[in-house]
Amino acid sequence: MKLNLNYNEVNKRIGKTIAKYRQQSGFTQEQVAEILDIGNEAVSRMERGIIIPNAVRLIELAEIFGCTAADLIGESSPRLFDQTHHIHRMMTDLAESDRNLMLHFMRCFSIRLKPGNVMSNTEH
Repeated sequence: MKLNLNYNEVNKRIGKTIAKYRQQSGFTQEQVAEILDIGNEAVSRMERGIIIPNAVRLIELAEIFGCTAADLIGESSPRLFDQTHHIHRMMTDLAESDRNLMLHFMRCFSIRLKPGNVMSNTEH
């Protein structure tokens, strides 16, 4: 079975996710580098997707940012299952009325984005 993944794109996505979690956690690249006992450039290269952290490093980053290693990978994944799981996690803490609103928007967007289903702006 051949996998249809663009590895460079996946690396960049993981790097962007690492940067997002670092920023949300209030850390600078320098602080993360110091905690991990690596150079600042190594953190920068991870965030740019030039180098990809191994499993142990992902676990360390998750510990620093207060998330799971699965968060760092899953949010970056082009796989439908991972993306669906990410949506599920986003909706978990919402009230039922807010979840229904999210579902409404997703339905509208999915109809709008399906090939061949060009809707006018007046429909809705």
